[in-house]
Amino acid sequence: MKIIFMGTPDFAVPSLKILTESVHPVIAVVTGADKERGRGQKVAFTPVKEFALHNNIPVLQPEKLKDATFISDIKSLSPDLIVVVAFRILPEEVFTIPSLGSFNLHASLLPRYRGAAPIQWALMNGDKKTGVTTFKLERQVDTGNIYLMKETEIEDDDDMGSLHDKLSFMGAEAVLETVNMIDSGNFTLIKQTDSDATPAPKITKEMGQIDWNKPAFAIHNLVRAFSPAPGAFFNYNDRQIKIFRTSVSLKVLPPGKIESTKNELFIGCGEGSVQILELQQEGKKRMDAEAFLRGNRF
Repeated sequence: MKIIFMGTPDFAVPSLKILTESVHPVIAVVTGADKERGRGQKVAFTPVKEFALHNNIPVLQPEKLKDATFISDIKSLSPDLIVVVAFRILPEEVFTIPSLGSFNLHASLLPRYRGAAPIQWALMNGDKKTGVTTFKLERQVDTGNIYLMKETEIEDDDDMGSLHDKLSFMGAEAVLETVNMIDSGNFTLIKQTDSDATPAPKITKEMGQIDWNKPAFAIHNLVRAFSPAPGAFFNYNDRQIKIFRTSVSLKVLPPGKIESTKNELFIGCGEGSVQILELQQEGKKRMDAEAFLRGNRF
């Protein structure tokens, strides 16, 4: 079964890797554009393109997915299946080309958290479980019938970085399992219940600003959702301070009140307080609270 893989970031690489190690040939990869990064403005490839080049897989990088030349290129490859992991929204002209259709891997238990940032929203909302879903592509985003779902616990110390990696590898297993199901024809699609759907819109840096009037658990979950990037933050004496790791404390302090010892740092919230475990002052390195307090005082 000939597969075209479409994806861009690190999250997609384990899925591409597991397919290249399977019996199903990946005949091409479609990914995002190269970008100039750093002071020297060196051209950087997407993680998916890096992997594809190292494994001698042809790469396509269309500016527009509705471009006639791109569509013609996909048709000329005669794929049996398109697999999409962390890519752009595919137009119908593309996802209907393969004889066996196209499916997408989504980092939530659909229909919960339809949208661009399911992992962050699960953390912000303090969910105790999440997972991955593979579903058949349809016109409306994240609404297609489901092939399979895999579930996992969200640990108390999980943040965006750890949960991203966990779901990336779990997602790779789901992708290969789905491909094998489609190849064998032994599957039953499950319709999503639209009334149970919840949104997961794109996260912006501004959303990471901490409101100390909120309960401690809500601030703790915001920090988890924004760590390691872009970082939850607050402003103090015209300086931005990012927080990367916290714990909910029983200490009672007024909202925004800062209390510190030689090696511990607490900030009051609307309910309870949080202990700051890891932070970064603007223009400085990220460090734990004890190291920070050796050179800084509030």
